[in-house]
Amino acid sequence: MQETFEKQLRDLVGEITDKHSRFRYCTSKESCALPNRNTIISIINDFRVLLFPDYFGKQNLDNTSMQYYMGNVMLDIHDKLYGQLVCALKHQSLKTNGSPEDIEKQAARICCEFFSKVPAVMEILETDVQAAFDGDPAAGDKDEIIFSYPGVFALFVYRLAHELYLMKVPLIPRIMTEYAHSRTGIDINPGATIGKYFFMDHGTGIVIGETSVIGDYVTIYQGVTIGALSTRGGQQLRGSKRHPTIEDNVVIYSGASILGGETVIGRGVVIGSNVFITKSVPPGTRVSLKNQELLFQDRKTQEFKSEF
Repeated sequence: MQETFEKQLRDLVGEITDKHSRFRYCTSKESCALPNRNTIISIINDFRVLLFPDYFGKQNLDNTSMQYYMGNVMLDIHDKLYGQLVCALKHQSLKTNGSPEDIEKQAARICCEFFSKVPAVMEILETDVQAAFDGDPAAGDKDEIIFSYPGVFALFVYRLAHELYLMKVPLIPRIMTEYAHSRTGIDINPGATIGKYFFMDHGTGIVIGETSVIGDYVTIYQGVTIGALSTRGGQQLRGSKRHPTIEDNVVIYSGASILGGETVIGRGVVIGSNVFITKSVPPGTRVSLKNQELLFQDRKTQEFKSEF
């Protein structure tokens, strides 16, 4: 029986290996030096310590100890991020024809540029936390928001990933935001442009597409889709404006779908629950569904009454 299993195992391993060699998505072994997802998650966690040290790092440190601690955290992030950038850029190297030396220089340049963006990311995250506190009467304090709100976590990851996206880093930004998606149920493409004081109440089921542009002081609720009108064109649509523009001070309630690259939701618009929008909405407009008829049946008499 053991010999039969071992033969089956050898045959199966051989068959699977053969399929991998014939259906390999990467065109060469060199280009398959892919980033490591677990390392990227570790980088996200380290950045959480760097940006919110009193919450996710060592507490009660004096200024000198805090600077030493932050310096070590940044060095650790730099080493990990540099290694992952080299892998991602090597993976793309067949398209760019970059030499190993060029790739290493590019990775080092991206690291420096990315770290220079961190103070600005911290400032805009402060506005996101403030928007969550201002917009949610259930929030006890900002500590509760930073520790536990999925929308703030998803935004924290998105805002870091977006900076890498703008620097045209392959793979890593999407790995980051999809990790946040898996943890929170909030799907923000790293290519989306999102202004300050952005608040996602509850958050679950929110989808924000790659070419979406969202202004300042925007609030959206669970189940909202800011998406493409159609993706039947597939890769031919790459680089085109496929997703809506949401201007400042807009509120979008749960279950609404706003679709299309030419769709503009004007400043100060309020979008009601469950609406389906594929055309632009002028500033200052309130959009809602006409009340549906509700049927109430008496369980004893079986009689129906309709109400709005």
